[in-house]
Amino acid sequence: MILLNPGPVNVSPRVTAAMARGDLCHREPEFQQLLDAVRHKLVRALAPDGDWVAVPLTGSGTLALEAGVTSVVSSGRRMLVVVNGVYGERILEMASTHGIATVVVRSDWGQPPDLAAVENVLRADPDVEVVALVHHETTTGLLNPVEAVGRITRVHGRVLFVDAISGLAGDTLRLEAWGVGVCVGVANKCIQGVPGVGFVLAKRSEMQRMAEIPPRSVYMHLPRHFAAHERHTVPFTAAVQVLYALDEALDELVEEGVDARVARYGRAAAQLRAGFERLGLKLMLPPELRSNSITTLTLPAGLTYQELHDRVRKDGFVIYEGQGQLGKAVFRVANMGALSEDDFARFLEALERAVAGAPA
Repeated sequence: MILLNPGPVNVSPRVTAAMARGDLCHREPEFQQLLDAVRHKLVRALAPDGDWVAVPLTGSGTLALEAGVTSVVSSGRRMLVVVNGVYGERILEMASTHGIATVVVRSDWGQPPDLAAVENVLRADPDVEVVALVHHETTTGLLNPVEAVGRITRVHGRVLFVDAISGLAGDTLRLEAWGVGVCVGVANKCIQGVPGVGFVLAKRSEMQRMAEIPPRSVYMHLPRHFAAHERHTVPFTAAVQVLYALDEALDELVEEGVDARVARYGRAAAQLRAGFERLGLKLMLPPELRSNSITTLTLPAGLTYQELHDRVRKDGFVIYEGQGQLGKAVFRVANMGALSEDDFARFLEALERAVAGAPA
């Protein structure tokens, strides 16, 4: 089955085979070596400039995101949340659930954030400590302007917190150069690992700052995990086999090169989008706002999402539905994972049959 959903993704035979390396207790020296290797490779691949640390966490990307949200804001301070899709809303929900005061800069879904509004909030409100932004808003496939927001955040001396769960290694993200302080990612999207491990990348100075903040959670307190990792261990049971897979996926990423992977995803997106336009399908976003790894399209007239999904699934392809207010109007096609030009060409043929109503 070819997965054209935004994670989990199809992985390489090397990554699949890595999970069979064997059973291992997370208190043994061999696990210490695995943990250290994964942390080192995450920084080498994704934060090569500056002084960064990596904190892998057993759980989904959402868990890693919530760990970041609950750990990054000092008591009595506020988080400015930029919202223009489901995942900005999710950051807001997490902050509110944990009693973190927020200010919201909201844009319509599919529209970039109002940079002037962000700057105005920071200029007027010294209690805002952290600006939270989604790198790739998977709701629509929109790429948010991290570099521009980072520039504003840095001028005002605040911390930029980025949810890059579906963007890391799929679109360019220069953490140090763009002024990011804390960044959240996951194994099972553009890094091409398997589900079960999220991670947080943070400047060492930010991790030190977070260590002074009273914990809001037992499991999701980043400094607790980081302190254990610095002792080459973990505070709780780790997903050993998933870490094996991530270790191998990171080797593949380093071998390919992050910039080369970003370019490969860009070529795949261009191939798909040319095919969509040939079929007369309407793309939701203009070219300048689109990410490299997901395309949101208006459902063809006379077809529900479920009908379209089931037709292409008969040919071995999985697409993805819209979310929230877009749920009944759009469908999404991701091009993450270990996929080839031939995979995408065959999908476009299957999609053409599905849209035309021909038997799969």
